[in-house]
Amino acid sequence: MREASSSEGRAFEIPLSDPDLSEEELFAVESVLRSPEIGGGALVEQWEREFAAWVGRNHAVAVSSGTIGLWLALRALGIGTGDRVILSGYSWHQIGGAVPLCGAEPVFTEIDYWSGTLSATRAAEAGGAGARAILAGNTLGHPAAWKELQQLAEEQGLLLLEDSTESVGSRYGDRRTGGFGRVAVFDFSQPGALASGEGGMVVTDDEELAAQIRYSRSRSRKERFSGIATMVPPLHALPSNLTAALGLVQLKRVEKILERRRVVEAWYFQQMKSFEGIKDPYVAPEATEVHWFLYPVHLGTRFSRSSRDAILEDLVQAGIEASAYCQPMHLHGCFLESGLRKGRLPVTEKVADRSIVLPFHAHLTEEQVAFIVKTLKDASVNVGAGAAIYL
Repeated sequence: MREASSSEGRAFEIPLSDPDLSEEELFAVESVLRSPEIGGGALVEQWEREFAAWVGRNHAVAVSSGTIGLWLALRALGIGTGDRVILSGYSWHQIGGAVPLCGAEPVFTEIDYWSGTLSATRAAEAGGAGARAILAGNTLGHPAAWKELQQLAEEQGLLLLEDSTESVGSRYGDRRTGGFGRVAVFDFSQPGALASGEGGMVVTDDEELAAQIRYSRSRSRKERFSGIATMVPPLHALPSNLTAALGLVQLKRVEKILERRRVVEAWYFQQMKSFEGIKDPYVAPEATEVHWFLYPVHLGTRFSRSSRDAILEDLVQAGIEASAYCQPMHLHGCFLESGLRKGRLPVTEKVADRSIVLPFHAHLTEEQVAFIVKTLKDASVNVGAGAAIYL
């Protein structure tokens, strides 16, 4: 396993994520480097076709990131100044930042305590406040309540958008995540299962919408001197052939990558079983397949945010790169002027204050997983809360 460094430069013996790359990826990247075109080109178009087919959508548009992808989708749907979008702020990638970037107002709404995904019930309450769209995420890989959300969107005449940046391979019923919203957005940066360095994908079944997103994303060489094609300036958010080359090989190998991650998940489950009060992560009955983005641990109410941070520090001192899952978006500084304050979403804040994500990738060994869980157990006792930490 490669030793990893955090953004602060600290080296970890057990990194939070470690992309599953093979000789195939190295060869694909080398081939592009030896070609006359390393920018966006035919490989990007191939990546779009193959990813759309894998997800089960008619169209895919490759973009430079998930956030840019959502921004382009919102723009193509005509969502902007004066519009309101219902969403959860509980996310690692937090692509919901695209909502205010396009001029719309985010309406942050509570999550379901168990799944961590947007609560359909609370979204229904928020829908009566003049909202135009719902952005629901498959949080940490767990599918959102798509049946209820689709029904809500139809009843209230709302656009339904899907954030799949954390859920490559998961299924709700008989469909992969990414197959439910009017548009769905993926992101291929770490620590996702399918990693191409950076980059993302917007998928949809709407041909006209896909064309509008592609039109706003970039221009082809043949369009550079077209008076019609240059009426609206593009964002220039096309990924490179290097990114596409990585993405194509990762997509070819994705089932094997996911299978290996399932083995690691099983090791975690076995170790957690002996941890009194801790259970494997919750999976709703409708979630027929969940591929975790990172391995989630939820601390019970006897733990505070400060004790969570103390546990994380113990893990770090042991050479384990672990992290709090997120700071809810409604508590970010850029939203303070809107009047949102701590206490606005108590369920979201309660879960966020007690959420830890542990290393989760294909390179972990059974011995390392056992060491991670043992360290977590010891750390929970060190903070004085005992071992029963799932309530």
